[in-house]
Amino acid sequence: MKRIVMFAAALALAAPIYAQNVATVNGKPITKANVDEFVKLLGTQGATDSPQLREQVKEELINRQVMVQAAEAAGLLKDATITVELELARQGILVRALMADYLKKNPITEAKIQAEYDKLKTAEDGKFEYEVRHILVEDEKTANDMQAKLKAKSAKFEDLAKSSKDTGSAEKGGNLGWAADSNYVEPFAKAVAATPKGQLSEKPVQSQFGWHVIEVLDKRPVAFPPLEQVRKELEQMMREQTLAAYQADLRSKAKVQ
Repeated sequence: MKRIVMFAAALALAAPIYAQNVATVNGKPITKANVDEFVKLLGTQGATDSPQLREQVKEELINRQVMVQAAEAAGLLKDATITVELELARQGILVRALMADYLKKNPITEAKIQAEYDKLKTAEDGKFEYEVRHILVEDEKTANDMQAKLKAKSAKFEDLAKSSKDTGSAEKGGNLGWAADSNYVEPFAKAVAATPKGQLSEKPVQSQFGWHVIEVLDKRPVAFPPLEQVRKELEQMMREQTLAAYQADLRSKAKVQ
């Protein structure tokens, strides 16, 4: 009788432990915790926890365990290339986890986003963007001849632009559209900023592409987009900057020989 009681007690203790295994593969257990973690990972990717998903996860874990055991039996763990790949995968997972943990402890708050937005907006205050057209030619003489014709109004800009080396803008009468002067190479940018709207630049300008005849068609203050329009991009940029600074700090403190 005493034996029966002890046996029943042992079964009662073992049942919860056994119940945590959803399957075994050649004696290797797949636990409920394994399924829970897999489901949790899929949840971060948009999946919804359900009995169907859990069944699919269980089958996937069984299939993986079958294949892993086959790989181990084939001696693939002794392959140097595979060993390196496994280590790189382990490192990659740890690095991603470290970065996620750092961002969790150092979140990009609404106050930080607003402060960064205000700083960027202030930096753009007083800046302008320009509607510009140009003609790009090989040599200074050709550029000067074109400039003289345009000043004398003996030729139309869009007609001369047809011979521009910049074929993309040539099809549009030389028009480059709206852009800040900082978008252009330095000699071109300086000429644009110094030229009143509706006028040709004082003289043709040379860049690494050739000689430019430039006309500033219009000028307006830079319109900075509202915060809500750039919030996602700004937050992503701040995350990347935060993680880059964290990585640089860790590297600076590491003893590298």
